[in-house]
Amino acid sequence: MSNGSSLNEFLLLAFADTRELQLLHFSLFLGIYLAALLSNGLIITAMACDHRLHTPMYFFLLSLSVQDLGSISTTVPKAMANSLWNTRTISYSGCAVQIFLVLFLLTAEYCLLTVMAYDRFVAICRPLHYGTLMGSRACAKMAAAAWGTGFLNALLHTANTFSIPLCQGNTVDQFFCEVPQIFQLSCSDAYSWEAGVSVVSACLAFGCFIFIVVSYVQIFTAVLRIPSEQGRHKAFSMCLPHLAVVSLFLSTGTFACLKPPSISSPALDLVVAVLYSVVPPAVNPLIYSMRNKELKDALRKLIQWV
Repeated sequence: MSNGSSLNEFLLLAFADTRELQLLHFSLFLGIYLAALLSNGLIITAMACDHRLHTPMYFFLLSLSVQDLGSISTTVPKAMANSLWNTRTISYSGCAVQIFLVLFLLTAEYCLLTVMAYDRFVAICRPLHYGTLMGSRACAKMAAAAWGTGFLNALLHTANTFSIPLCQGNTVDQFFCEVPQIFQLSCSDAYSWEAGVSVVSACLAFGCFIFIVVSYVQIFTAVLRIPSEQGRHKAFSMCLPHLAVVSLFLSTGTFACLKPPSISSPALDLVVAVLYSVVPPAVNPLIYSMRNKELKDALRKLIQWV
């Protein structure tokens, strides 16, 4: 194969060789996928139906749930189908679409989490200006900016990845198409092709991280000045779920991007990929609903109505 245009398909990683283990993998992924669909779907429906949840915080949470549904639907169904039908193939165009959607949705999630940190900052540190700074038009613009940034970053990476010549076969050592795995099939030092694009993404990621850290430093400073214990408890309850989701996203994503090559192995790469692409969409709804009385009440009413 002289270049990427001669490839018609890629071979994804097979989780197991025996039929029993393949069906076990299918069952596990199906359970996780259905749990993510149900939990995120309930949150989206509850927010749409309950007028008390028509606030900026829940608007961004709804956007995050939509992103989680898209993220897990990009990777898991194809992996389940391959296990169920004992295949490994994904088309060249399908692989490109999968890479684009994964990058688009993960970047959008990071930007949404950054915007949600700003929302918490304004609510706690600038409560008198909350209605002005977080109006419906401002929220729509911030959400559009988050999704637009994800789209541009994904388009840039995908176009760059599939412009490199590939001549090292078509076997991808992962259960979905991933940029580093495609680079391993290149004819030359592919990482030099990615250097410029990676600098742009790194600046974006670092800028969002600094913004989140600075926001929470000011939030905690303001919370500690609240005289009543009940007020401090309420403020922390607003922030802790968001902090937990941010920590889960950053810890898994950072390890996936920066893990040393010396400890890299197919098994470890597989576990890391599951942690950053499959676990968060299923766990995020639980984290957000665990300490949120308004959301739990809305979900309870929705379930009782159903």
